[in-house]
Amino acid sequence: MRPAEEYSTDQFMRTLIARNPGEPEFHRAVQVLIESIVPVLERHIKYFDHRILERLVEPERAILYRVPWTDDRGDIQVNKGFHVEFNSALGPYKGGLRFHSTVNLGVLKSLGFEQIFSNSLTTLPMGGGMGGSDFDPKGKSDNEVMRFCQSLMTELSRHMGPDTDVPFGDLGVGGREIGYLFGQYKRLRNSFEDGLTGKGLKWGGCLIRPEATGYGAVYFAEEMLKTKNDSCEGKRVTISGEGSVAESAAEKCLALGGKVVTFSDSAGFVVIDGGATTEMWQEAMEHKTVRRARLDELADAFPGMTYHEGPGVWQVPCDVALLCGGRNELDSDDAKLLLDNGCVCVSEGAKMRTTPDAVDLFAAKKLLFGPAKAAGAGGVVISGLETSQNRMQLTWTREEIDEHLHGIILRIHEACATAAAEYGRPGNYAAGADIAGFVRVADSMIDQGLV
Repeated sequence: MRPAEEYSTDQFMRTLIARNPGEPEFHRAVQVLIESIVPVLERHIKYFDHRILERLVEPERAILYRVPWTDDRGDIQVNKGFHVEFNSALGPYKGGLRFHSTVNLGVLKSLGFEQIFSNSLTTLPMGGGMGGSDFDPKGKSDNEVMRFCQSLMTELSRHMGPDTDVPFGDLGVGGREIGYLFGQYKRLRNSFEDGLTGKGLKWGGCLIRPEATGYGAVYFAEEMLKTKNDSCEGKRVTISGEGSVAESAAEKCLALGGKVVTFSDSAGFVVIDGGATTEMWQEAMEHKTVRRARLDELADAFPGMTYHEGPGVWQVPCDVALLCGGRNELDSDDAKLLLDNGCVCVSEGAKMRTTPDAVDLFAAKKLLFGPAKAAGAGGVVISGLETSQNRMQLTWTREEIDEHLHGIILRIHEACATAAAEYGRPGNYAAGADIAGFVRVADSMIDQGLV
């Protein structure tokens, strides 16, 4: 076996890139993990001996397939389908299904790779994976979406099952799509089994599923602040994004006494200098999700609320920033603005919201930063709880599920903080999340032999 001192992470990355050309998102995901776990690799030669990294970066299985369907004109359309079953050391594969024009194998490999460690942190029995298609449901009729989902599931059902692979909805896959997918899955399997999560409440779904990711990001921020003998109460909170993650994050912040000072959409954002009231939050959600109106109209309804067109939400002075918007939405310039304006805590509501240089800057300045692997794990936590609920044939109340979610996020925070301190990076939650997630998976792979 090659001794540890001869091992080069730089050489490992060069080999990875050569073996996986044209997949920059995947390269970045692996690079971020390796940079975090270097102290673990240096301390424990067993991970070199068992070639854990070499095995981790290769999916156990990757399926590429065509998805033919007919549009409303009767014309045949063909999309690409992808499914990456990355690692099952901790349980059945669990990851999102994403329908979007940007979907390709490299993107899904990067997301599936990160899902391994996010799932590991929950301590629930879930492996990591990811799937989807370059089909975009926007602008498609319900019948077109149904025909596409049925065609995709006809192939995907061969590779799924409650003890094999249990996907959940991701970008472009909401309640409508999950319904069509599950209906076809049930038809093909002749069994009402737990093959997907994110199901409707009337047929096996779990309460607070839409709110879970936003709630989790706030719970994680609250735990980080507690390490400084502080809390969200009275804090000025900026929130980016216009979807369910941002909406639920604002709701939970208000419940914990935070002062939510921004709402945003794709066109701009509003600033509420004195902090939003529950009435304002309710009106903002009605405005965006029911009336589908722009936020500039909302500002006219409330004194003290001002509208600003375009990006720039991070220019608003705050104590806590919750990232619930688009990919790479916070870069190093935004990070400097937040630091200059006195921000002390940032929590990611979903993957890849913060660029690597911004994460490095936060670490250098000792700002509390909750990475998506940990802070954004609320959605997959509820997905795992839905599986448990279905298998036990129980229906938990909203309060019971929220209590389970809160407890698991607390344990994730503790695991990240402990791992970071143990390996010489106290307070670095990004490194702690990678280390804690990696060690649990790596040790399980060693236990299970060379498979």
